[in-house]
Amino acid sequence: MNSHLLQNLKSLFNPRTVAVIGASENPDKLGSHVMKSLKLGNFGGTILPINPGSESIMGLKAAPSILDYPSPVELAIIVLPAKFVPGIFEECIKKNVKGIVLITAGFKEIDDPAGAQLQKSLARLANSANIPVIGPNTFGMINLHHHLNASFTPEFSWLQKGGISLISQSGGMSHLVAFMAMRQVAGMSKIIGLGNRLNVDFAEMVAYLMDDPETHVIALYIEGLDDPRRLIEVAGERRGMKPIVAYKTGRAMTGDRASLSHTGSMAGNHDIYKGAMKQAGIAYADSAESLLDLARALAMCPLPGGNRVAILSGQAGPGMSACDVCESEGMKIATFGPTTQGIINDLLPPLALRTNPVDMGPAWYNSSAIAGIVKAVMEDEFVDGILLLMMFASANREAVSGISDFLIQCQQKKPVVACLEAPPGIWDDQVLELEKRGALINVRTPERAARAMAGLWKYKTTIEEV
Repeated sequence: MNSHLLQNLKSLFNPRTVAVIGASENPDKLGSHVMKSLKLGNFGGTILPINPGSESIMGLKAAPSILDYPSPVELAIIVLPAKFVPGIFEECIKKNVKGIVLITAGFKEIDDPAGAQLQKSLARLANSANIPVIGPNTFGMINLHHHLNASFTPEFSWLQKGGISLISQSGGMSHLVAFMAMRQVAGMSKIIGLGNRLNVDFAEMVAYLMDDPETHVIALYIEGLDDPRRLIEVAGERRGMKPIVAYKTGRAMTGDRASLSHTGSMAGNHDIYKGAMKQAGIAYADSAESLLDLARALAMCPLPGGNRVAILSGQAGPGMSACDVCESEGMKIATFGPTTQGIINDLLPPLALRTNPVDMGPAWYNSSAIAGIVKAVMEDEFVDGILLLMMFASANREAVSGISDFLIQCQQKKPVVACLEAPPGIWDDQVLELEKRGALINVRTPERAARAMAGLWKYKTTIEEV
């Protein structure tokens, strides 16, 4: 792998000066939206609009060419038609630009051999100067910790800073996961739209993010790979260093064809991909929701010591649905030790389900009883992880506050994956505080909570396999 190219990725993600080549104030042009993204994202460096027809754009002095700017430029964002891009690349090389985000489409993905040939010629230019290129045919990329929104979507800057970095072949999937993360207040570090992958592919990004102190978990959305072996080798070399979770689409014939037309790569045999990723220590997700849920769990929870799970539910139905998922995913519904079972029996009346899964509904009015049950299960040597499920009802309004101090004090001696669901404004602040204090991770349904717990266990077994 090109070490000089990887070194320049640091400048690409942490530039002091960003040039927008094709900048505009016309909202019908992508150059306008890129400028808004940089400004509204509060980028702390210099923003340089490049447009020969404008003296200033959005209050910033413009230049006719990047070569007319006297100071260094680390990152160039290109939003010009494909036919102009080779000349712009040559100017970037002369300017000693360290990285390029090529938003422009019209290359390998189009149904014309000329597009693929143009992409090859651009790759030769970029590689000759060791310039990493994100794209082409991409929405861009974001580094939240650097206040850098190098995309055409200003709203990405609303994301919470955190430790999850997403590498995606799809701009649409990047937006979907980002917007879900916003609603869940999930902390993101970087979002990278690889697009057609001129000279920066999954392998290069995984290698870079493995050494990035602001990234704790790497999430991948994959449609198709030209050289899967490189990704597997890079992930395998760093196996267990940082969690990697992948969602691979294109398993059906129609999806395979769509992948080819979307990013210029065939999706390939799904089972082969899945097996290879497991060998490399990559966890596997089967939906966009599971990708984000498992990435959050890996970022916020310890790995379970085994596959024995306790299901503590405020109502019987959510507990039973979680049981179904746990057992289908290879988890075991734990049998409590005698001390734990005795405590639960004392705290709940006989009419309740007091063995695992536990129905804590009869304790709605007694927060101390709920806290006592959670404490007993947390200390049970026969339990490896806890699913805490509570749907709001007027009678259990104080249930979350009643167990918060204990959960924060425990700091997840065992992973706690919760589904604490209520109307807006009731438990939101309490749950967010529990997440910020490292007490649990909260997801939106019991089934998703169970899959996230199972994903933690599967990841542990994956990285421990030789």
